[in-house]
Amino acid sequence: MSDKIKGALDFLRHAERLKDVLRSSHTSQGRTESTAEHTWRLCLMAMTLESELGEIDFARLLKIAVIHDLGEALHGDVPAPDAVHATDKAARERQDLQTLLAPLEPEVRQHFLALWDEYDQLTSREARLVKGLDKLETILQHNQGRNPADFDFAFNLNYGKGYTSAEPLLAAIRQLLDEDTQHQVLKQAAQALPRS
Repeated sequence: MSDKIKGALDFLRHAERLKDVLRSSHTSQGRTESTAEHTWRLCLMAMTLESELGEIDFARLLKIAVIHDLGEALHGDVPAPDAVHATDKAARERQDLQTLLAPLEPEVRQHFLALWDEYDQLTSREARLVKGLDKLETILQHNQGRNPADFDFAFNLNYGKGYTSAEPLLAAIRQLLDEDTQHQVLKQAAQALPRS
């Protein structure tokens, strides 16, 4: 029992690094967001929308949400605009996740890795919902954050569209966020005009 607990604590010490992994998103106060903060709000988003998600294994969905970016703890986040060109992102994250999981008991390690694989391969409705919500939470943060003047709000309009269109709830959220993005694009353009 004590070896199992020691392994769990060792894993948690290493997983703590996710708190220092910074993303390209900014908070409403202008501070760069961490991946751990993104994961927290993704989970909160899912909990807030639970009654609208229909017949799912909600505990499994939350577990997938918690684990989905954990592999970033070792080598960091790839910003969404760059992820399109990062062909080895998933393989590297999976390898890093395996390194992080090493101190855990084999059955826990296998369970966590299976959840990550489910997300990566989108083999369940729960995983597909997490993937869509992940994209929507990112767009929500982009629109809400106090971003640099050259922030590319228009990027949001196509970001993750394939993951947010199949589920009616995700599509409805997407429509509202796209409207917010359009507002941000117009606001940014107006601020860029020379003042007379």
